[in-house]
Amino acid sequence: MLELTSAVWGNLTGPKGSGKNVPTLLQQLKQAYDQETVDALFEDYLFHQNTIYTVTYAAVPYLMQIACSTNYPEVQHHLFIICGIIEMSRGDSGFPTALKILDEHIGADIYNSYIEAIREMALLGKDVRTYATTLDDNVEKRYVLAADATYRGAYRLADMLMTFVTGDEYIAICPHCKEDVYLWEGATQAFVQDPVFDNEQEAHKVVPASKFSDMEQILLAEQAAVIGEHELVHDLPYLAGEVNCPSCSVNIQIWSALLEQ
Repeated sequence: MLELTSAVWGNLTGPKGSGKNVPTLLQQLKQAYDQETVDALFEDYLFHQNTIYTVTYAAVPYLMQIACSTNYPEVQHHLFIICGIIEMSRGDSGFPTALKILDEHIGADIYNSYIEAIREMALLGKDVRTYATTLDDNVEKRYVLAADATYRGAYRLADMLMTFVTGDEYIAICPHCKEDVYLWEGATQAFVQDPVFDNEQEAHKVVPASKFSDMEQILLAEQAAVIGEHELVHDLPYLAGEVNCPSCSVNIQIWSALLEQ
């Protein structure tokens, strides 16, 4: 774990350049958690357009420490999601090339500390899901489910949940003709075009799955039910179902068409 007093922070970069100011922000958060400071840290230094940076790897262990030591569930909730978004962007890419410009031991220490921090964040999942039951916002609940999926390595599922976080529509890609399939009305109907722009087109009925055959589907359905994300509970059988592609009429499995984009 990179010490906050280390000069190496000046050699790390974020979306706007040097990460030399990050230790000061982290120290402020350790002393007194402030949401505006976290948001500024995340948006200005750690994450931009689904990209993370060398300073991100060094900062995450400190965010984990704050999340694991706080007595405020809303703080833990927010940091769980933030670090989940960061890890989702990293995916399973392995040791980042950008860290190789550093001394071999320093780069390895930063990376290994990050990986360990992500493992520790994953252990907070149960507590964060319990807190999520108190929320009224379905979007926040989906953020929790997406972060939770990320921590267990289900990156494609997490990305799908974040992409369609509001649940208003889902867009799959037919594996045969490569055309978009627009899923509306809780994923119960499929269309050739976005219904927002063409509300007179033919609707194709989605056949829901009678049971979940994928372990990720089963776990997601269970978690969504427990935290009270009822819209997703409704949508999942249809997302795990099938439909004749509105463009080419070939039967497609919607789940794989959503995840394998």
